[in-house]
Amino acid sequence: MSSWNPNKQGKFRNSLDGSSPKIGEVAAQKADGGVSGRRPTPQQRNTFSTAVEPERAILVSVCPAGQTVERTEEYLAELEFLLRTAGGIALKKVIQRLERPDTRTYVGSGKLEEIKEYIQALEPDLVVVDDELSPAQLRNLEKELSLRILDRTTLILDIFARHARTATARTQVELAQLQYMLPRLTRLWTHLERQRGGIGMRGPGETQIETDRRLIKEKISALKIQLAKLDTQKTLQRKNRESLVRVALVGYTNVGKSTLLNLLAKSDVLAENKLFATLDTTVRKVVIGNLPFLLSDTVGFIRKLPTQLVESFKSTLDEVAEADLLLHVVDLSHPDHQSQIDAVNKTLADIGAADKPVIMVYNKIDRVNEESKTENDAMLDSDSPLSTLHSSLSTPHIFISAALRTNIDALRDLLYDHIARIHAIRYPYNNFLY
Repeated sequence: MSSWNPNKQGKFRNSLDGSSPKIGEVAAQKADGGVSGRRPTPQQRNTFSTAVEPERAILVSVCPAGQTVERTEEYLAELEFLLRTAGGIALKKVIQRLERPDTRTYVGSGKLEEIKEYIQALEPDLVVVDDELSPAQLRNLEKELSLRILDRTTLILDIFARHARTATARTQVELAQLQYMLPRLTRLWTHLERQRGGIGMRGPGETQIETDRRLIKEKISALKIQLAKLDTQKTLQRKNRESLVRVALVGYTNVGKSTLLNLLAKSDVLAENKLFATLDTTVRKVVIGNLPFLLSDTVGFIRKLPTQLVESFKSTLDEVAEADLLLHVVDLSHPDHQSQIDAVNKTLADIGAADKPVIMVYNKIDRVNEESKTENDAMLDSDSPLSTLHSSLSTPHIFISAALRTNIDALRDLLYDHIARIHAIRYPYNNFLY
């Protein structure tokens, strides 16, 4: 008796249930170009795309008194860059001139009707506001527009959550999100409107929103304890590095700090043309001549950086607060780089690092002056657009292009001079320099 063959059994079963094509159907397939045994083309079979469709948004901003429309448009361009980093696209930008944002709906009633018309015509997925909304403003806008509303803080927190990789970064971002969410909880369901106990325990109970608040507060407490443990580990790591001078890269987000770190330390840290591509502090040992030092890359700053993030990332920003020298990297090609410098200086003051020695590193000069890219002095001739800036600066500074490796040797020499001076004062009996 022959053994049972599962393959034959499967074919026989298929022929019984009528799933196999008949002779006429095979002939029709061959006539249509679908040869038997050949995989059908995508047009011949039903296909489904798994690509995530980008969410479409309308951007809204208020131009307050004392601020020009051009400056507001630059801020909206930055908000659009934030939206693209988060995976969305902007359909329309709406600006309204007001003395100050409306306390109820952020914009006036007339502009609110105009936004409603844009929503009906463009059918966006959400509306993004270039300011932090109060809980009342957020609630009123959602009620008026019947659409999901995001403010600038929520968008930045979402980008941070996307880019967090290590346990420390994920804990910091989650803590910031919960602290921001706590005063903005809304009642999303009523099935647990009153929680009743057993016999003798019937009473007003606890509403669902109160339950949510209590759970979030407990989670925040747990995250703070976890973050304190991680902070202790980071502190011990920093103590092990006290024999070397520490230099920290600071600056606005997406100015080229990670690219410069890779260039000086010969590392491969992620460097992308995105906002907040780097969240975790990266420390690398660099040796220039006979002088070793530690170079750290920290999270980039931004205008209107959420307070919750500054508080949550205190342990990460301690690397900046405890550094001996700061390299303030500036995107010189940005049309409003001075306001970016002011935003960074404000954040440095908030974390207690405003009095640190600073070297201003003006990056991306290849986008400003295309003619001279070899020597620093050649770029600062009388016809150069950098000559006026050079003459007005009193702090140590240098103009470079990290992407094209322009003036990197001059930057190394400048770093060596400053670090050797700090090293000789702090470690007078160390023989690194001799």
